[in-house]
Amino acid sequence: MRSLRFGMSSLYIRLTIMVAVLIAPNVARAQWRATVGAQSWDSARQVLAFLPNELWIHAGDDVTWTFQAGEIHTVTFLATSSAAQVRPPFQVGCPGFSGEPAMFDGTACISTPPLVKGGSFKVAFPAVGNFKLVCLVHPDMTGVVHVLGKAKPLPHDQTFYDAEAAAQAQALLSDRDGEEDDVVPTPGRVIAGVGEISATAAGTQTLSVMRFMGHDMVIHAGQTVEWDNQDPEDPHTITFGKEPAGDPFPPSNNVTVDADGARHAVINSTSDSVHSGFILAAPQDRTGLPQSPLFFTRFRVTFTHPGTYPYICALHDDLGMNGKIIVLP
Repeated sequence: MRSLRFGMSSLYIRLTIMVAVLIAPNVARAQWRATVGAQSWDSARQVLAFLPNELWIHAGDDVTWTFQAGEIHTVTFLATSSAAQVRPPFQVGCPGFSGEPAMFDGTACISTPPLVKGGSFKVAFPAVGNFKLVCLVHPDMTGVVHVLGKAKPLPHDQTFYDAEAAAQAQALLSDRDGEEDDVVPTPGRVIAGVGEISATAAGTQTLSVMRFMGHDMVIHAGQTVEWDNQDPEDPHTITFGKEPAGDPFPPSNNVTVDADGARHAVINSTSDSVHSGFILAAPQDRTGLPQSPLFFTRFRVTFTHPGTYPYICALHDDLGMNGKIIVLP
């Protein structure tokens, strides 16, 4: 009897193992990895992109996005089950921000708050569908997650996605258009950042150079310096003296507007504080939508007295975006 019981027990164990092996592939949840943003060694060149910006996974799988840049980004999926969701401001979120891990099936928006290098966010996808991925900070930073049924084969593995992410980041970082060495100096003019938008089949990616081109300038008292923003994606500020508290969007009270629409300030002393507010390129008009405003693309400062006047971009000074104007008699 002992041998019979032992035999039955052994058979039961073997059957249990076989069943577990057979069903394991159906219940296992794959863990996929991707990154958000990339940057050059000096943080000047910021890649505004999901890397890679297209993934194919199975329903039930997870994706973890790791943030790799000093520029802020969000990982956001807007609701798709109703009419197109209005894109919310990045400070507001869906409204609100999602805890981690989050779950997205298209019925309700999920979003991180703005995060920088060191942050991460995991999302589980329980339902089949094609879901657009966006950054609420940067309109031209998008991607797609294709969620397939478990029986469908996947076209790529994690090794492919790691290589694709590295290749996309390198392609953007190596784009040297508009670099400072390529800019012909113009007396009295500083370029406040440059950038370039590119596209893949999954969406758009952007390279932004977070630097003032011609940042250090020598002029004489009574002369005027003009800054203009040539980055199609990121706003910048020109800030002298005390950095504004809170939202840096509006200009300081001592800024006026010239007849051609440029903002203008007069600085009389090295102790003066002047803040341009957002200087940014106007978005392109889209068919069926209201005409886009011109926005404030230029900022001028007239310096009445000699001295050294350091300035920063209040949004990107932590990335090294600063300069100075030396005013001679």
